[in-house]
Amino acid sequence: MARSWKLQVRAGGSMGGAQHVQVREERERGAGPARLRRAAGAPPPPPLQPALDHRVPPPDGPEQAQDRQQEPRLRAGRQGEELILLTALLFYAVNAAVPVAQSVPWWDSRGLLVAALLHVGPVEFLYYWLHRALHHHYLYARYHSHHHASIVTEPITSVIHPFAEELVYFTLFAIPLLTMVGTGTASVAVANGYLAYIDFMNYLGHCNFELVPRLLFDVFPPLKYLMYTPSFHSLHHTQFRSNYSLFMPLYDHLYGTADKSSDDLYERALQGRAGEDAPDVVHLTHLTTPASLLRLRLGFASLAAAPAPPASRYGAGSSSSSSSSLAAVACPLAALLGWTRTAFRSEANRLHKLKLETWVVPRYTSQYLSKQGLYAVGRVVEKAVADAEASGARVLTLGLLNQANELNKNGELYVIRKPSMRTKIVDGTSLAAAAVLHMIPEGTDEVLLLGDAGGNKMAGVLASALCEREIQVHVVDKDLYESVKQQLRPETHEHLLHLAEWWSHSAKTTKVWLVGDRLTGEEQRRAQGGAHFVPYSQFPPGAVVRADCVYHSTPALVVPDAFEDLHACENWLPRRVMSAWRAAGIVHALEGWDAHECGARVTGVDKAWRAALAHGFRPYDRYGAN
Repeated sequence: MARSWKLQVRAGGSMGGAQHVQVREERERGAGPARLRRAAGAPPPPPLQPALDHRVPPPDGPEQAQDRQQEPRLRAGRQGEELILLTALLFYAVNAAVPVAQSVPWWDSRGLLVAALLHVGPVEFLYYWLHRALHHHYLYARYHSHHHASIVTEPITSVIHPFAEELVYFTLFAIPLLTMVGTGTASVAVANGYLAYIDFMNYLGHCNFELVPRLLFDVFPPLKYLMYTPSFHSLHHTQFRSNYSLFMPLYDHLYGTADKSSDDLYERALQGRAGEDAPDVVHLTHLTTPASLLRLRLGFASLAAAPAPPASRYGAGSSSSSSSSLAAVACPLAALLGWTRTAFRSEANRLHKLKLETWVVPRYTSQYLSKQGLYAVGRVVEKAVADAEASGARVLTLGLLNQANELNKNGELYVIRKPSMRTKIVDGTSLAAAAVLHMIPEGTDEVLLLGDAGGNKMAGVLASALCEREIQVHVVDKDLYESVKQQLRPETHEHLLHLAEWWSHSAKTTKVWLVGDRLTGEEQRRAQGGAHFVPYSQFPPGAVVRADCVYHSTPALVVPDAFEDLHACENWLPRRVMSAWRAAGIVHALEGWDAHECGARVTGVDKAWRAALAHGFRPYDRYGAN
């Protein structure tokens, strides 16, 4: 490759003296072939064209397009699997070749000291100089550029290396392990702990998300030289000529290669804005269960790309062995998040010129429903609202229980406390009600509305829209009936009826049931065959017990084709399907509406629906035509 490059430079014509000096200087700085060609004034080589393209034409669907974008990650995943197999083979070989390694104790404190000293000394020192050598243009072009193909890193980036480079790394990491075996200080716990430390720090440095709290460095300042941060290593992938250390920045500081902006980037990353543009729309959601943490975009891609099993607000969800396994894996992470009091960003998308972000409150549904935990949850949510406004967001949507009446009265609490708030809070009730109306079968002249009063704004807006359309609304709960009646215009009261008893004729014969976030099996069995259960809550109402009835999805819309980087599913919804509450904030920003939709404020069902369709959103119903 080097020889053909030289021929291309010579073919570019004779060089003047200034160009010759520039090429020599670029070569001394270790510039790559493309940069040297530009310095020499040679034209770029023509792109390679295949003689015959045997590739299958890519499919046209948006999901398939996302899968094509994920192909590099899939290749990296396969390489990661190969490294796991290589590790197992090497351990097997060492175990077979070194008899002493077959009878090590479970614990030996001397081995911990040996491993720590050898890692800080030989391993970190040798890796530092090896890494600097790999950035020489000769080795970089042939080996290390494969790793640096990822400028914006992900955890999987940490294992993307050529095979020869991986063998060198294995040799380095074997120094403490083999030394412990040779000195008789090896133990099962220390050996496996050292390997876990390597993997954890490797993934941490490439996660591109600042997770290391400032408190650690405040309590123990020298830790700055013994532990890197994701922001520290991210500079290596963007600047290339700094921050070479493995996990300990000590040698970068000793040899003057630490990037001067490392500390500043760390501080800005902790504040949530590391040189990025402010988001236009922030969707604030929360975790439902500990296992839901693994289904975020930051978790496992295979889980994030598939809908989660439906889980009701009150915890009735999947109890399969796979769900139990996920919960077991997520529990340690959930314990760490329990100490976090700040929402974190899990996803960033774009629609036309709008910059969209999803923030996650590190609390679970059960904590929102607990009287003891509600106050603490409220403080975290309120801080997230303040952070969203500080970031410059134009619109903030409240997902799941972040808009619960008992928490903040559908977001009105924040507007009351700060009337001058620039960020518009949108609870999405209007668009969600419109999505429910779309799922009701045509020709319906009566519905059964279930739920309880409890400040249910959604039930009131939905009942009002139905009564305006002269559809009879039967309500069983007395308090809900009185609450809804107060929200109706007097001339529509005749369309709202209270059923004194569950077993009345109207309840049994009504074919469309509008259900809240709780629907018991006993209630479902009271419906006649062929009944439609249409949820109007953000949570699925409960387990399905009737095979002869139709169960619709929670209110949602299909996103426009122009929606970018939507790789993860939103809870139990399919890919590229978004809850109506989340979509409402995007429509709000696209329309430029300068008003809140929270508390008693309503945008308007028809107004929100027309605007959503005009911007490319499409109706979604699991059992209807999308």
